[in-house]
Amino acid sequence: MHIHILGICGAFMGGVALLAREAGYSVSGSDANVYPPMSTQLEEQGIVLHEGYDSEPLDPAPDLIVVGNAMSRGNPAVEYMLDRGLPYISGPAFLADYVLRDHWVLAVAGTHGKTTTSSMLAAILDYAKLEPGFLIGGVPGNFGLSARLGNKPFFVVEADEYDTAFFDKRSKFVHYRPRTLILNNLEYDHADIFPDLDAIKRQFHHLLRTVPGNGLVLSNSAEPHLDEVLEMGCWTPQESFALQSETGWGTADIAPDGSSFDVTLDGERVGRIEWSQSGLHNVANALAAIGAARHAGVPVEHAIEGLNQFAGVKRRMELRAKINDIAIYDDFAHHPTAISTTLEGVRGRIGEGRIFAVLEPRSNTMRMGVHREALADSLKEADRIFIFHPQDLDWPLAEAMSSLGDRVEISDEVDTLVDWVAAAAMPDDQIIVMSNGGFGDIHERLAVALAEAGEVQ
Repeated sequence: MHIHILGICGAFMGGVALLAREAGYSVSGSDANVYPPMSTQLEEQGIVLHEGYDSEPLDPAPDLIVVGNAMSRGNPAVEYMLDRGLPYISGPAFLADYVLRDHWVLAVAGTHGKTTTSSMLAAILDYAKLEPGFLIGGVPGNFGLSARLGNKPFFVVEADEYDTAFFDKRSKFVHYRPRTLILNNLEYDHADIFPDLDAIKRQFHHLLRTVPGNGLVLSNSAEPHLDEVLEMGCWTPQESFALQSETGWGTADIAPDGSSFDVTLDGERVGRIEWSQSGLHNVANALAAIGAARHAGVPVEHAIEGLNQFAGVKRRMELRAKINDIAIYDDFAHHPTAISTTLEGVRGRIGEGRIFAVLEPRSNTMRMGVHREALADSLKEADRIFIFHPQDLDWPLAEAMSSLGDRVEISDEVDTLVDWVAAAAMPDDQIIVMSNGGFGDIHERLAVALAEAGEVQ
């Protein structure tokens, strides 16, 4: 069976491609935005990539076309497919019908932390020798790839609330039918498809309707919007988690940077984590992963041992280079809350050292200006701030950043940002690059510029 995937280099669709290939299907794909790490993964697995959306890879016709949610009417490949009546399916529906059937699905939903929590949960199950399958919107360091079939019954999936396809406007996650569901948090995002927060809550409620009565819902009790979703109806046993909680999963004796902490259950200490991760948001992610793993039969002590060996996720505070004692990190943060928690985690780790935030406001929601009032405050932990100004930004960026004073510099040229950062950086500075895209390969360009600056000195 030959499957062709439209939008194959997206994090989700790339994972679908890897699963289909592993299942024995012949897989090819088209995309207009091809960049690592996904493109590298696909090529290493022998999947043929076609640049652009012309009709060439659809003639002769594949047996099935899997359509990514980035595709829309008017796209040449989509129009060719529809005009000729070629068989097609959405990515989430393909996953549900061809992969998840007969599995115990463990799903991780929420505005933030889905990728990291899913990676933690898969790592715990793997440490327990359960060899889970997974599809994650990033590349976990423990595995080196974003998806694998694994062995039944367990399959971990990052459960995204974004819409399914141009012909199916439900959230992706309603297709997955999890038995174990983590609800990490809930804020307004994806303004390009959701008119308000209530619309997102409704989709989360639809997700809850699919969890069976013999399943488990783990919800962050520090998130009031999740409480509102649960009040809309939940037919499944529940457990809660929060950093400071006497009921459910909680913590004690947390290091300032989150690098170590006690895990508690209903106020009783059940173990201690000492790991390579940082940030209080990752502490909360760990609690959720431990609780979900226990539901799958993993003893708490084994889950903690697994997390102590957790290797992180690419593009989640990933150290890309260290040049002349200046560290360059890559992080996927693109929402004010994620930006804030990332920088707070760095501050907790380094104390009084200097933090450089280098930001690309790339997401649809950010470009529309939905978060412009919160953006400046989310960057307050940074000592120097360098922001790329996209040409299609619909709001006055400089005006929104005015409260940051002379700490912030803005340019519509990546090369200019690189020059500014390289000129200002000194040994022991931490440079945090934040974007949900490729950002013009700025990480490598910064490394080169810093190395050249060091040679001049």
